[in-house]
Amino acid sequence: MGGIGAPELIIVLVVVLLLFGTTRLPKLARSVGQASKEFKKGVAEGPGDDEDEIERAKTEPKGLESKQVEPKDTKKRAST
Repeated sequence: MGGIGAPELIIVLVVVLLLFGTTRLPKLARSVGQASKEFKKGVAEGPGDDEDEIERAKTEPKGLESKQVEPKDTKKRAST
């Protein structure tokens, strides 16, 4: 019982190709590569930058979160 061999890898690649098609596969690979790059960048930066972002978020004006929304009229109308 080993890992993934060549036949299994070929089957997985064929299934992925059938699911996503030839046009979406390069876009998918590009987005996975960008996500991996951002993840590695975040890991390399470390947790120290998170504190700066928290302080910046406290001082910036808030968007829609600060607006209070009035509840809609929930009374049922009488049917005739």
